[in-house]
This record gives sequence, C-alpha cells and structure tokens, in this order.
Amino acid sequence: MFRTVLHTVLASALLTLVPAVPSAADTTTSAPRAAGVRADTVPADRSGAAESAFDHVANFYGAYIDARGSASEELGQELRRHYLTADLRRRLAAWEGRHATDGVLRAQGVPTAWKVSYGDSAMGHTWTRVRLAWGTGEHPAYTYLSVRSDLATKRISDIGTTTVQR
Repeated sequence: MFRTVLHTVLASALLTLVPAVPSAADTTTSAPRAAGVRADTVPADRSGAAESAFDHVANFYGAYIDARGSASEELGQELRRHYLTADLRRRLAAWEGRHATDGVLRAQGVPTAWKVSYGDSAMGHTWTRVRLAWGTGEHPAYTYLSVRSDLATKRISDIGTTTVQR
C-alpha cells in the first residue's frame, strides 16, 4: 500500500514537471519574427571570436561590402588599414592601378551577398574561401576568392581569385 501511494505521488510530481521540460526532438528555438515573414527567411544566429583569423575575414568582408555600398570611401580605407597587412595594401594599390577595379572584391561593383568558408591552416597562415554573389533572384552569378591570413596578427595578407567552389 505504501509503495502504491509513493509511486502515485512520484508520478504526479513528474507529470507536473513534464510541460516545463522541452522534448528531445525540439532542439531549436524560434526567434520572434514579424507577421508575414516566412521561417526560411529569418537569418541564422551569428557569432565570432576575437582570436579567430577566420572570423576576422568574415567581419572584414561584411563591413567592407557595407562600406562599398555606401558613399563612404573613407570607411573602406579605414577597414583596409585595420584588417590588411601593409604589404597587401601596397600590392592591392598596384593591382588596382593596373586593373581599374577594387582589389579586395576583384570587381568594380558591390556584391549582393557574401559567404566565408574555412579552407585550411598551415605554417602560420589560414586560408578562407570567400564567395561573392552578384545579382538577386534564383540564379545569381558567383565569384570566388582565396584569402590568406597570418595567424599571429589575424591580418589578411593575400587575396586572389580561385575556381574552388563550395
């Protein structure tokens, strides 16, 4: 009899806790969104780390593309001074003089979107791939950049085009 009462009390206590415990299948949380906004259009959470050279590349390209899309030429130059090595800035100036285009983006216009993917790390450097989207709609055009960063300084030390797609 005591056992039956104990089991009943324990079962009742557990049942009152169940609504407060999320199910194992529900591992995502929904971000609040405006009425009429589809779930697949809500941006994913983003994070970064100050000591990550990879995150520095992502931060640079996001800010640089925003700056290029505005009328502020000065902001783009400040971002270059902060994120790029002095040697790369000199080489970019020479490249831009020969090609009459932006050496960071390897283009004259401003991309509509960007994506940074980790490539590899070795011998004090890390490589990332930057995909730049041009145009909107179902079939934008893409260009791909290979970006090398120095692990010690986190600064971008080389930018080149690549055919590697990801």
